[in-house]
Amino acid sequence: MGGSFSSCVCDGDAIPLRPRLGDLPESCVALMLMYLDPPDICKLARLNKAFRDASLADFIWESKLPLNYKFIVEKALKDASAEELGKRDIYARLCRPNLVDNGTKEIWLDKGTGGLCLAISSKALRITGIDDRRYWSRMSTEESRFHTVAYLQQIWWLEVEGDVDFQFPPGTYSVFFRLQLGRSSKRLGRRVCKSDHIHGWDIKPVKFQLTTSDGQHAVSKTHLDNHGHWVLYHAGNFVSKNPNDLMKVKFSLAQIDCTHTKGGLCVDSVFICNSDVKQEV
Repeated sequence: MGGSFSSCVCDGDAIPLRPRLGDLPESCVALMLMYLDPPDICKLARLNKAFRDASLADFIWESKLPLNYKFIVEKALKDASAEELGKRDIYARLCRPNLVDNGTKEIWLDKGTGGLCLAISSKALRITGIDDRRYWSRMSTEESRFHTVAYLQQIWWLEVEGDVDFQFPPGTYSVFFRLQLGRSSKRLGRRVCKSDHIHGWDIKPVKFQLTTSDGQHAVSKTHLDNHGHWVLYHAGNFVSKNPNDLMKVKFSLAQIDCTHTKGGLCVDSVFICNSDVKQEV
């Protein structure tokens, strides 16, 4: 028996055969991949056929998807259902920006963590005086994921509100307003930012608030002072515990001191993102 086993491994003076990565059982590879982050899984899938086939296993990608991914698929992917797609395809499609609500909101998952992100366009926000051209105007720009922003020329009473109803996967979520002081544009291929209307932001801070339907509340105040740059202003955090509960999140910014006017502000959008996701302006 021992001689027979030896002859399988080496033949006379032949070099002993060594196991290769491609010899690993697909099920073992799949179990290993399940403990890696999605970007690492995709890198290893390029090694050979065994790793590529193993990386397609549904149980790997189901472990990376949010617990309530079927609800998110129903919201974000109008042309397919969770039953029609493989789990890797669902993950890949949810990691792309998916426009909903007539193009005024985007839903996506962070590629690295699987964390949920929402973006709400300025068009989906309630802005005091938005229809009065003396105060506000809509501007087209490539610097917004929605290709348009609301620009404030001058106003006494500033109030911007919005809300969203969603089944948030368990976790902590951060709410940000994406704002800029000044109007940016391109001139001779270079970015320029006009600051002619900027005034009034150094007198009193802007108040940011959020509330949730289960009683959570957060308030923050800050002066707007970063001219010519898009900034994510943190309104606060909230926690979701049950992925099957529909939660209403309300958010607002306000500067309602009518002793002075303020202007020169671009309002782009509101972000609601899992706190594990690294935010980029």
